[in-house]
Amino acid sequence: MTVSGKIELMCPAGNFESLQAALDNGADSIYFGVEQLNMRARSSVNFTLDDLNEITRRCSPKGVRTYLTLNTIIYDHDLSIIKTVLDRAKSASITAVIAMDQAVIAYARQIGMEVHISTQINITNIETVKFYSLFADTMVLSRELSLSQVKKITSQINKEQIKGPNGKLVEIEIFGHGALCMAVSGKCYLSLHSHNSSANRGACKQNCRKKYTVIDQESGFEIEIDNEYMMSPKDLCTIDFLDQVIDSGVKVLKIEGRGRAPEYVATVTKCYREAIDAISNGTFCKGAVSLWIKKLETVYNRGFWSGYYLGQKLGEWSDNPGSNATQKKIYIGKGRHFYPKTKIGEFEIEAYNLSVGDKILIQGPTTGSQEAEVISMMVDDIPAQEAKKGDILTLPISFKIRPSDKLYKVVKV
Repeated sequence: MTVSGKIELMCPAGNFESLQAALDNGADSIYFGVEQLNMRARSSVNFTLDDLNEITRRCSPKGVRTYLTLNTIIYDHDLSIIKTVLDRAKSASITAVIAMDQAVIAYARQIGMEVHISTQINITNIETVKFYSLFADTMVLSRELSLSQVKKITSQINKEQIKGPNGKLVEIEIFGHGALCMAVSGKCYLSLHSHNSSANRGACKQNCRKKYTVIDQESGFEIEIDNEYMMSPKDLCTIDFLDQVIDSGVKVLKIEGRGRAPEYVATVTKCYREAIDAISNGTFCKGAVSLWIKKLETVYNRGFWSGYYLGQKLGEWSDNPGSNATQKKIYIGKGRHFYPKTKIGEFEIEAYNLSVGDKILIQGPTTGSQEAEVISMMVDDIPAQEAKKGDILTLPISFKIRPSDKLYKVVKV
């Protein structure tokens, strides 16, 4: 659903820390999984059915829409589970379900719940949009389309006035940032073949992120693929041509990353929020884009490329199995108390040292992911320049911290 005439910014929530980070940094909607039967069942913490009301409680006052991902393939023994999950989601006033299996789609419609079609359906043309408009209000297009192909579909929706069950024009959603799979729209079977662990059941082993040697079966000649991980694409990044993305007529921009850390969600959400707003108010420019990209590079990424949106036919591959982030966080300690009148946070240092001038990250289920700089500190009520393991540290902080919060130092890689 388009927010205030702008494209809707849809952000990932793998746990409450990430959920709060998305809310604090300008998300218009969030998407999340509940226990099993979602495409990140193994790679993120996921919520429980008992968390649904709390998710709604946090999001509804901010006008943030909530999308439940129930987008794996479904077997007969799952049918009772999906009904239980959808019934609870409906009862908790979750906005919509993201689905690809017809069993999920059919039951969601039966109970009157809004449906969004997952990218796993692989929608690539207007006739498929027409078919699914019988059941769904929003559709995620195939990741392999160019922006010109996307624009053709959105133009036809407007021209033919194709409406969903809610009586409004069907809205198109595309991925805007984050990890990409080598397979068409993520429907990969490599993990199933090698480990009997299906990506399409949310249990991908990520074989594609490893380095391989090619062997000629006849001669035994081996070739080591140098410099590139040939099945591991770089991360998608559209912020430098986001104006073209919006011009294509899409209504929802989806940030991938339910398996990534809260600081990733906070940083990416903040950058794309600023970029969307800049396009809206006419301040979008190359200088701003350069700053956003530098900020995006500080959190987990495999390098960036534009995907297939600008007409590129072949992927760009990462050159290492992990992250290219320019920063990393180091665990320092935990929160103890917050003094609201003086805005002082108290922490216990459990590992490594912390000094005045250091950049810190404080994360927790309610706090989300907050960055700050240590401008001064006291150790055992005495002004200090450094805190060591075992010290009780107090420092000025502009936001409330909680005993469950974790304190990290952010360092350059």
